[in-house]
Amino acid sequence: MFSLYGLSGPLFTGTLEALGRLPPVTRRGPAAAVRAVEERIESAEGGAAPAAQTTPARQAVEAYQSMLPENLERGPLYHAEQIMQPRVITVGADDDVARAWHVLVGHQIHQAPVLDAGRRLVGIVSERNLLTTLNVEDGQVRDVLQKRVADVMTTPVVAAHPLTDIRRIARVMLERNVDGVPIVDDGGALAGFVSRSDILNAVVRDPPLSMWR
Repeated sequence: MFSLYGLSGPLFTGTLEALGRLPPVTRRGPAAAVRAVEERIESAEGGAAPAAQTTPARQAVEAYQSMLPENLERGPLYHAEQIMQPRVITVGADDDVARAWHVLVGHQIHQAPVLDAGRRLVGIVSERNLLTTLNVEDGQVRDVLQKRVADVMTTPVVAAHPLTDIRRIARVMLERNVDGVPIVDDGGALAGFVSRSDILNAVVRDPPLSMWR
């Protein structure tokens, strides 16, 4: 299950397929908008596509599955909560961009979820966002524009429930061109973060991952 969190709070909750029907997530400020992603596999309510719309790709998958031995051992299906980082470094929407930069560099991370004054998820900020407002020379920040994190962050931000299949999270990363997905609990509180490296580590540590449901 996925959600979109923006400055006004939760904007959407639904399936990956329904998420694909929404307008693209954009970065605030001068940074370019993330490309649009369109998908029509399932309806917004999560219903399966009619059989008449079976695609060649789906036919190929079904043909491959029909050739597999019935007793083939499946690898474990991982959920976000099993691989996420529970200790999440965050920045505030009202923080200045220089402070946010030092937080990312100091913790050796490339992005961080953004929380408002009420500790609600409202966006995500990356090094790329921050470099639109400052220059770095010999490791020192200079030529800083008077901007807050809220002015340059990406919002709304795609978030996932702890029980979301990591293959679907990986799909969101690829289709929406993001490097990580915040994980929120049933109450909307930030519970963790899944990055590309977390998924790659799971593949390396515990092969084989099951490819089929």
